[in-house]
Amino acid sequence: MLGSIGWYLFRNVFGAFLLVLGSLTPIIWITQALREIDLITNQGQTVLVFVGITSLTIPVLILLIAPIALVIAVAHALNKLAGDSELIVMNAAGMAPQRVFRAILGVGLVVSLIVAALGAYLAPKSMRAMRDWSTQARANLVTKIVQPGRFAPVGFGLMFHIRERSANGVLGGIVVDDARSPKERVTIVAERGEMVENEAGSFLILENGTVQRQEAGQGDPTIVAFDRYAFDLSQFSGGATATKYTVREQFIEQLAFPDPDNPLVKSSPAQYRAEFHDRVASALYPLAFVIIAFAYLGAPQTNRQSRVMALVTALTVAGVVRLIGFASNVFGLRHPAAFALQYVVIFLVSAAGLVAISRGVAIEPPAFMSRVAQAIAQRVGRRAQLA
Repeated sequence: MLGSIGWYLFRNVFGAFLLVLGSLTPIIWITQALREIDLITNQGQTVLVFVGITSLTIPVLILLIAPIALVIAVAHALNKLAGDSELIVMNAAGMAPQRVFRAILGVGLVVSLIVAALGAYLAPKSMRAMRDWSTQARANLVTKIVQPGRFAPVGFGLMFHIRERSANGVLGGIVVDDARSPKERVTIVAERGEMVENEAGSFLILENGTVQRQEAGQGDPTIVAFDRYAFDLSQFSGGATATKYTVREQFIEQLAFPDPDNPLVKSSPAQYRAEFHDRVASALYPLAFVIIAFAYLGAPQTNRQSRVMALVTALTVAGVVRLIGFASNVFGLRHPAAFALQYVVIFLVSAAGLVAISRGVAIEPPAFMSRVAQAIAQRVGRRAQLA
């Protein structure tokens, strides 16, 4: 049982975590959402569709941001508790630092479970939904989005134009310019057409027209007349035949036990291993970061200068541990043994922190960092006085 003081600490740290997470996530979400702005500018979708599709990236962002937000929250909460002398009062009242640590470690455990759930199911599920919704939105370009009398780009190198659209959905005066292949450019002109969906996919059935093919390096194009021509739109339709989920969109069990017949597994097996280890390690970082922050800031002290340096050092160590994790997954693509590096670092850092916490030893920042910080502070103070 945590007790009243334990729950007080838990609420303080968890509240700070939610505040930091709620502040960072919208900022990063905006930068990611701008990548899909073509849904409005080129694809003619509404703002609600744009917000809905891009909001599906939020679970993925939380998966990445949550461990960093936690270490910032723990460091801030401990620094505030020390600044208000609450840690000193708790220690004087007989509450050992280890009890304070257990309460804060509870927050780390909750965040770790959240990250594990996001990595195992929720994040890939949201990415799949985003892909399906985005593809479906782009699939509506012929029947709903493409406006008569205007040229509408669809992705890179594909342009649609229609002269009119009747009430029954039949399109008139259709021009399709397909320059996606560097080897040839295809221009299709048809009197009319309509969308057809079946088990094979989605197609634009064109009638009474011509197909002009201009191969690269050839002077004269090849022109073929047709009565009926099917232009494949399956890649834009989101249908079952078109949906091929990437490695990041796989659930954790699919990463742990990949289908050997999957073409993506055959071509990039290392990508599956890297993604699996990244998600497993992501659930361990919250616990490691809580230990790091408390090892530097959890002991009751009154030296504000050393505490500021301890705060900076704790955040720096946490950042270095996370960077090592990224590097481990990158090098693991070519050298599978490198995947173990992130687990070794997490274990060693956590073990060292737990030993220090159990012995009641406050980890002090290196002396040279304190001297550098004091020198910078004095220089800034002198310039402030001269100004």
